[in-house]
Amino acid sequence: MQSKEILFLSVLSEKGKIDMPQIFGYVRVSARDQNAQRQLIALEPYKIPGKNLYLDQASGKNFDRPAYQRLLKRIREGDLVYVKSIDRLGRNYDEIIEQWRYITKDKKADIMVIDMPLLDTRRGKDLIGTLISDIVLQLLSYVAQTEREFIHQRQAEGIAAARMRGKKFGRPRVSMPEEFWRLKEEWEAGRISARQAARCIGVSHITFLNRVHEQNAQIQEIGK
Repeated sequence: MQSKEILFLSVLSEKGKIDMPQIFGYVRVSARDQNAQRQLIALEPYKIPGKNLYLDQASGKNFDRPAYQRLLKRIREGDLVYVKSIDRLGRNYDEIIEQWRYITKDKKADIMVIDMPLLDTRRGKDLIGTLISDIVLQLLSYVAQTEREFIHQRQAEGIAAARMRGKKFGRPRVSMPEEFWRLKEEWEAGRISARQAARCIGVSHITFLNRVHEQNAQIQEIGK
């Protein structure tokens, strides 16, 4: 028996197993009420084990991604990560590029973007293939960021136009009962807490305090 084979068998007997490359799937939706089903359906043909599927619900304002961080800790050299689209990796151009390079360069794992088969790092490992993949990645990352910026701009313009037409947004304003005025005086005199006053009229203490401040501001404005 060759010396290399003996060394391999001895290592195998010590560990008891060989770490084979694994496949993972990552899904991110941008809001609590957004459905992740479309991304999960796209991942189904790749037979990813349930324990290797990671899902985050992270908005642009709060981009804390605990599932993604757990995924990064698990992937090893030779593993493969599937995502439906390139913008699942980050919020903007710089973040997408940074995460792509971290997974492929630092972790030495592969990425497959389902919506863009050219972005499959298992293919074209030579210099030309890597160059083409990098160019496509940067172009698509830029397009993804630009598209999001246009969407936000159109939303802002639509809201501004609707407000000019008199449309109001947000939750309906809670009307205060007559009891509010007595409770306001009791709270200002320090005889009850804001939470106690709020419970009496069935609102949150934040709503109660906001309404008190609004009324006081109006009174001051009238007194000028």
